[in-house]
Amino acid sequence: MPDEFKTVAHVYQLITELCVQYSFQILGAVVIMMAGFWTARLTGNALLRLQERRGVDITLRQFITSAVRIVVIALFGIVALSKLGISITPLIAAIGGVSLGAGFALQGLASNYGAGLSLILTRPFKVGDTIELLNCEGIVTEINLSTTVLSSEDGEIIAIPNKKIVGEIYRNSFGNRLVEGKIGISYTADPAEATRLVVEALKEIEGLVMTPAPHVGIEAFGEKSISIAYRYWVPTTRYFELRHAVNSAVYRTLTVQETALLPQREPVAALKVSP
Repeated sequence: MPDEFKTVAHVYQLITELCVQYSFQILGAVVIMMAGFWTARLTGNALLRLQERRGVDITLRQFITSAVRIVVIALFGIVALSKLGISITPLIAAIGGVSLGAGFALQGLASNYGAGLSLILTRPFKVGDTIELLNCEGIVTEINLSTTVLSSEDGEIIAIPNKKIVGEIYRNSFGNRLVEGKIGISYTADPAEATRLVVEALKEIEGLVMTPAPHVGIEAFGEKSISIAYRYWVPTTRYFELRHAVNSAVYRTLTVQETALLPQREPVAALKVSP
């Protein structure tokens, strides 16, 4: 029993000495880290407000703000480690070795994040734009380091890895989308009158984008009909709704005015719409 009491007393004395010796260092490191988080938050908020005043894109300003906060916290973390008497040189070497090994294991993920960083910095498109690539089309709702998220008019969410985007050919129509259509009339009809009627039909549809103005005219002369083509812009979120409304209005207007359409042995109206 006396030996056990001596052991307990020795451990107690050792713990007391460690607490006395390192308590101020630990307390100082904790205070430094708290100051680091506080400074990072203030710096990030100030930088975010500055970018908002300068009109910086929302994706880019969020990325810059997050990066600055991480850098500030990392710097305060290095100071806190030195306060505890921990040398950061071996730690940096160990991190470098681990990063090298992880880099080989995560080459695909690293290239994906690198592509995301490239998209955020170069900004070929931004949140709210309408893009078409890789047989996908929709409004850009989010640009992350790993993926770009699109939303279609049907409410579908399309997530595309950023490494699939960089280097690809894409179309950016910003907030609108182009609609192309055509309808055939017989050679006994007046093309000028048919063109005027199509223009009037387009003007009746609320929601169409009028800048740039719709284009209507003769597209081609077929074997048995004259093709009247029309092109116009619509908001991406109402693409199908307005396309169907325009097609119905064009057909209804030409029919009411008794404009001769295609012969009955062929389809009454040949419509072809492409994005």
